[in-house]
Amino acid sequence: MDTAEADGLRGGMTVSSLICLSLEAHLVGISIALSASLHRVLDASRDWAVSILSGEQEHLARHFAQSLQPGELWRDVDVRTDDPRLLSGAAGWLVARTVDRFRTGDHTFFVGEVVACEQGPPSDSLAYVHHGFITC
Repeated sequence: MDTAEADGLRGGMTVSSLICLSLEAHLVGISIALSASLHRVLDASRDWAVSILSGEQEHLARHFAQSLQPGELWRDVDVRTDDPRLLSGAAGWLVARTVDRFRTGDHTFFVGEVVACEQGPPSDSLAYVHHGFITC
């Protein structure tokens, strides 16, 4: 689950993968469609956040996979008080600062340097495999 905030607008969406690019500097990457509502917010933001969903949060993965307006997107979604981009109860969280971006067809590939990383409470994590969610 990837989120960003810029110009008073908070966006979010379920992403299919977060890629580890480097361990020295800690770099990760995500690819976001130009047509995705998150793209405009992420492109304008200096940093972005990732909530690694727990096995009990499939409903959130499905919710953020929909094309919802910002007002609907965050309705009834529990977020952390210290950073409203992070979802409560996740298996883990990270915050990345965009250091580069590349246009790749109808997507932009965002490269982020990890500036914060935190493990959540012990739980299974949610993964999307073969067109369905599993816990692992």
